[in-house]
Amino acid sequence: MRQDIPHLAGDIETIAELRELYRAAEARAARLRLLSTSGRELLQAEADSIGPILKKTADRLALFLGSRSASLMRDKDTPGFPIVLPGRGAAVHATLLVAGFSSIDDIRDPEDRETCQTLLDMMGAAIDRADREGALASLLSDLQDRERRLEELVGRIFSAQEDERRRVAYELHDGVAQSATALVRMLERLGDRSNAGSDGDSSVRAIGIARGLVKELRGVIAGLRPTVLDDLGFIAALHALGDALEEDGYNVSREIDDDFGRLPGYVETALYRVAQEAVSNIRKHAGGPCDVLMEANSGARHTGPILRITDHGCGSARDRPDRGTVNEGYQIGIAGMTERMAVIGGSLDWTVGSHGGVIVEAGLPRERQ
Repeated sequence: MRQDIPHLAGDIETIAELRELYRAAEARAARLRLLSTSGRELLQAEADSIGPILKKTADRLALFLGSRSASLMRDKDTPGFPIVLPGRGAAVHATLLVAGFSSIDDIRDPEDRETCQTLLDMMGAAIDRADREGALASLLSDLQDRERRLEELVGRIFSAQEDERRRVAYELHDGVAQSATALVRMLERLGDRSNAGSDGDSSVRAIGIARGLVKELRGVIAGLRPTVLDDLGFIAALHALGDALEEDGYNVSREIDDDFGRLPGYVETALYRVAQEAVSNIRKHAGGPCDVLMEANSGARHTGPILRITDHGCGSARDRPDRGTVNEGYQIGIAGMTERMAVIGGSLDWTVGSHGGVIVEAGLPRERQ
C-alpha cells in the first residue's frame, strides 16, 4: 500500500499541471476572442456608429477583467486606461474607466495587461479613422453644397438672360420690326406710283434695303428667343435651325427619334443654345456650304449623347489663317455651351473630326431625359 503513494503523488502533480495548462489555454483563447471580436467591430466602425461600438467594446473589456462596468470619458486627466490616437504623439485623447481599476498597471497578469493595451490601441485607431472620415465627409458635404449653390446661381443668371432675351425679342417684334414692315409697305406704294427712271431705281433700292432690314430684324428676334421653342419644343426648334442652314445652301441630314417628347423648359433651352452655337460656328468656320448631320435621341432606346451636330467643313478653328480671333471666338462659345450643360447636370464634348469638321455632343443623365 505504501509503495503506491509515490505514484499517487506523481499523478496528482500531473493533474495539477494539466489544470494549469488548461486554464492558461482558456485564458489565451479568451484574450484572442476579445481582440478578434472587438477588432472586427472596430474595423467596421464609421463616424456615425463609432460611439455605440466603443461602448460595446468597453463593456466587453470590463467583462474580460471581471469588472461590473466600463465607460469612455473624453476627460484626458481622469485616472483610468488612457487611449492615445496613432500619429498624435503621447497625447491622451480619451480615458476608459473600468470599475475596480485606477490604471492599466492594476491588471496583475502581464498577458492580460498586454491584451488590454492592444485593445486600447485598436480603439484609438478606430477613433482616429472615424474622426478623419467624419471630417472628410463634412468637407465633401460643404463642397457639394457650394457647388449646388453655384449651379443655382449660374442657373438664375442664365434664366435672367433668357428672360431678357425674350423681353428684347418681344420689344423688337412689337416695335422696331412693325415700324420697319410699315416702312416697306409705304415704300412699295410709293414705288408703284413712281415713274420709270432714276427715281424709280432709287425706290427699288430703298425697298430692297427696307426688306433686308426686316429680314435681319426677324433673324435677330428668332435668335434671341425663337417662338417655336416655347410653342412646339426643342425638336421643332432644332428642325428650324436645320431649315435655315438648308436655305443657305448646306446639305443637312437629320436623325431624330420619333418618340422624342417635350423636356423641362430649362433643359430644352440649354440644348437649343448648344445647337444654336454649333450652327453659328458652322456658318462662321466651316468654309462655306457643306454636309451637316443633326442627331437627337430621347435616351429611351439609345445610349450616348442626347444631341450631336456634325459638320464636314474645312476643319476646326485652330486650322484657319485668322487663327487668333476665330479660335478665341470658338473657345468663348464652347465655354458658354459647356457651362449651360453643366448647370443642368449634363456634359458637352467638342472634338475635331478625323477628316475635318467639328463634332459637338451634348449629354444628359438618364433621369433628366
